[in-house]
Amino acid sequence: MVRLMLFAFVAHVVLAACALISCLSADKADIRALPRFAWVPIILIPLIGPITWFFAGRPIRAARRGAPGGRGAERRRPVAPDDNPEFLTSLASEQAKKDRELFERWEEDLRRREGEIRRREGDEPPVEEKRPEA
Repeated sequence: MVRLMLFAFVAHVVLAACALISCLSADKADIRALPRFAWVPIILIPLIGPITWFFAGRPIRAARRGAPGGRGAERRRPVAPDDNPEFLTSLASEQAKKDRELFERWEEDLRRREGEIRRREGDEPPVEEKRPEA
């Protein structure tokens, strides 16, 4: 008989701990039937309380929510930046803008240098440039 009582006590403690963690970590809007402050004392009722939480109060899992019009459809979880196509597109457009600006600066610098070389060629004989060996 002592073993049965000890088993029931351990089962209650484990179930109550799991149910309390589940209740306290659930979103307030997803808790069913009663508000959170009412569920906490109910969960502390031996064996019946935690079992009641798991069947009547715990949030419905996303897999069981069903169709897109279901309960969880109106709220979206945050998406990591590297998984968010809008963020990646904005990065790509910003990078493309920076690349275009850099390219335009290079083109302008190249035109300026070519103009300087042409002016020197008109005044002085052309000098061959030595390229560094790679």
